This record gives sequence, structure tokens and C-alpha cells, in this order.
Amino acid sequence: MRLKGRREKRSSCTNSREEKIYMRSRVLWFASGVISAAMIVFLALAFHAQEPVAQAAPSVTEAPSFEGLKMEDAVINVANTAGKAVVSISTESTTRLPQGMRRFYFGTPFEDSPFGGDFDQFFNDFFGPAPQREYKQVGLGSGVIIDGEGYILTNEHVVRNADKITVTLSDGREFKGEIKGQDARSDLAVIKVNARNLPVAALGDSDTLRIGQWVVAIGNPFGFALENPEPTVTAGVISALHRSFGRSLSRGERDYNDLIQTDAAINPGNSGGPLVNLKGEIVGINVAIFSTSGGYQGIGFAIPINNAKRILSRLIEGKKILYGWLGVTIQDLTEEMASYFGLKDTSGVLVAGLVEPGPAKKAGIKEGDIITEFNGKAVANSKALIAAVTATEIGRTVKVKVIRDKKEITLDVQIGQRPDEIRSAPVEASLDSWRGLIVKDASSDDVKRFGIDARRGVVVTDVEPGSSAENAGIIPGDVIIEINKEAVNNLSDYRKITEAARGDCLVRALRGYFLVKGE
Repeated sequence: MRLKGRREKRSSCTNSREEKIYMRSRVLWFASGVISAAMIVFLALAFHAQEPVAQAAPSVTEAPSFEGLKMEDAVINVANTAGKAVVSISTESTTRLPQGMRRFYFGTPFEDSPFGGDFDQFFNDFFGPAPQREYKQVGLGSGVIIDGEGYILTNEHVVRNADKITVTLSDGREFKGEIKGQDARSDLAVIKVNARNLPVAALGDSDTLRIGQWVVAIGNPFGFALENPEPTVTAGVISALHRSFGRSLSRGERDYNDLIQTDAAINPGNSGGPLVNLKGEIVGINVAIFSTSGGYQGIGFAIPINNAKRILSRLIEGKKILYGWLGVTIQDLTEEMASYFGLKDTSGVLVAGLVEPGPAKKAGIKEGDIITEFNGKAVANSKALIAAVTATEIGRTVKVKVIRDKKEITLDVQIGQRPDEIRSAPVEASLDSWRGLIVKDASSDDVKRFGIDARRGVVVTDVEPGSSAENAGIIPGDVIIEINKEAVNNLSDYRKITEAARGDCLVRALRGYFLVKGE
């Protein structure tokens, strides 16, 4: 069984054609809309950034509670109060047709023509350079007023790359919107309109949400608010909490973790609108649907409002959002892994690698350590650790408990600032067969073939079908750097270690750890 390594952990609503992210047979869609060339294109995706330093949110009025009313009356009252603070956001952006589109339209057969790769130059010599063409796109989304002075919270993907932003209030008034702050990683943005004494929605506490709790989604699906300023209201329940999507469903710099799942209908154009409890308080910002058609199918997602609260002040001030950083690559424990390390259960995370020079490395955390506690709180899995680290103030020193060689160690770690780009330390690699593995020292051809960058270890060139290695999940292109915690720097080390190996072996590759059963 493969012990997969999981790493620590983009998409504008201005794209001109549908973008889909497939997960098995399902699709995750942005809940915002795009109009281009007289066609409406609906996009949707999910979000959650592991948030940084807590910042005080702007003061808001308390929402009246309607929890004691009948369900019907409660929803009506929420719509009449929180609904007044919901706005429609339309954006205009310009897309330029890139140069070299002749090659795109004519295809690649010209590569084999007498002119070869110089076809574009040949075409230009006879017909002149092609002028760039510009296309106007209109995006549709929602937002919610969080301050009477005109500050509006929405999704970053709603306003990304916008040349013009128009905000329509629930009373029909229109204002020019200005982006005050935006953060792609969290998919949150704050825009401002030049108006005062606006209706404000109160911010709730998303940490108190319970599965089965009634909620109301308010927004501007399909841009209906452009014809009628009143927002659309739908009701449903909290279906699940802490939903996450891996990197395969992430786009660019966005991370999609810790989402609220609801069956309240969310449709294209709802992005940035609030998810509200029966007290009329915002508990989430609608961001995505999980769908095979792009329309509502009972699975919608929202960003917990507490995640927005942590960065709201910085967004309003136009400051860059900073993220706490530990400098480790981690993976969750499986039952087999927990048994190998002598643990009672799978709680905790395994340190699969260290980024140098990172906070963890400086504090003495080592590869192979199991982190069980961070800043006084138990670590259940990698998702929990990532959320805790990124929400920790940069420069703060916290205590981290790890299990090393079946002993508990407490280390003081000073949290650093997450770099804009993290580069994993490169490695090296090697011909032999052991438990179904064919390996060899890495060559320049291997680097190109497998897309690896290695300075230590051996590269797996083949895995025998049905072997222990295949069952463990090792694949060609993996670079093995440790076996049973012994370093594998080259083929010589690999041969020496494998010749003496008995029983189950813990193999560490660049992708993570694998438990290879004894034969």
C-alpha cells in the first residue's frame, strides 16, 4: 500500500472560455460568471488559504436574531436584513489576442515545411505582422457590505484583472468600485465604493457552525441583479465542515481547504455573496459548486468568515497578506506507518522533508520526525498543521512536539514568513533489482525523461508488476534517498543497504515515504 506524501500546502473570472477541473467524474466550478462574445460562461472553484496573523475586523452592528421564529419567517427576516447589504458586482476587462496566433490557427504541420520553425517570419514577410486584437469581457459576481463607509467583501477571482468595477446596491444605486486589497491565495478581496451610511451585514462566528444547521445563501446568480437589484435568496443546511481539495483541484497560488459545504443553492454569479445563519450573521463567503454541468446539484462551498476576519484589516489597508511558514514537507500517517513507528493511531504528521534554511531546520526538526503537537494543540493531520502554522504570527516562537525514535521531544520554533516561491532542495540518482525495483545513478537523460532535479539518491527506472515495490506505490521516476533511515547517496549505498535489508523496509523518496513489504 502506498504511503503517499502530502505537501504543505488560480483562476480569474475573466477567462473567456470555460475552465473545468475534473475530480473523478465531478467538476468544481467557480460561482462567478463571465460574458464574452455574446455568450455567458459560468465558472466556479473552491478556496481556502491557510490564514496568517489575526487582524481586527471593522466594527459592525449586531444582527437581530430570528432563531425563535418559524423557519419561513426566519428566512424572510434574514433576507430583509442581511439581504440589503448584498451587492451585485460587474467587471469589465480587456483580453488581447497573443501574437503568434497564426501558428495556432494553421496548426503545427508547418513545422515540417521547408520554412520549418521560421513559418511565422515567412508569413510576416509576405503579409506583414498581425495586429493584436482586443476583446472586452464582462464578469458577474456578488459581494457583501461589511462597513457603512462603503467597504465590500468579495472573492478575489471576481475582481481579478478588472479594468472597471461597477457595484449595484440592493436599492438599485450604482457606484464605481475600487479594489482596496486582494489576496489570491485566500481568494478574498475588499473593494470600496464612495458612499456612506450603507446597510451593513454583521459578521458571525464560523467556528460555532454545526452540521445540519440552517443557513441562507444570498447573491446575484446569473447577473439577475443587473435587471432587478434585489438579490436571490436560497436556504439549506450545513452539509459538512472542513472540506478540502488537494493540489489537483487547486489553481496557481490558491489553496482550497477548510471549506463549509452546504446544500443551499449556489449558482454562477453567487461568488462573493454571503452565507448567513438564522441570526442574520455572515458565516461564510460563497465561492464554489461541485457539479457535472456547471449548475446547482446540491453541493456548494463557502469560505468560513473567521478566515476572512483574520486578514480583513490588512485587505482594507491594502497590505500584503503574510503567511506563517514552518519550512517542512509533510504527509499524513497511514495505519501501516503508525504501526511501523510504534504509534497508537494515525494522529500527527510525518516530516518528509525540510526546506533550507527554514524555521523547522533551524529549530532542530529532522526528516522522519512525527509532529504531534503545535503551539499547545494536538495535530490530527497535515491539514490541521498547515492551518495552524499559516495562522500563526510571523516571528512568534511556538512549542512543537515531535516523536523521534519513539521518544517525545519538545522544540521551540520561530515561525517564519512563507516565501513567494519555495524551491525544494534538489537531489542525485542509479542499475539493480530489489523487491521489484530497477534503479540506477541519475544521468542528464534521466533528468529530462523523468523531470527530476536530483543530487543524491538513485532514480527508479522501472518497477516490476505485482512486486512489493509496486504494491507500495513506488513508480518510475521516483528518487530514493533513504532506506530504513539510512542515507542513499548513490548506487553503491543502495546496494549495501538492500543486501542487508530484512523484513519490511521504510523507503523514502522525494515524493514521500513508502513501506515496502518483505518478500
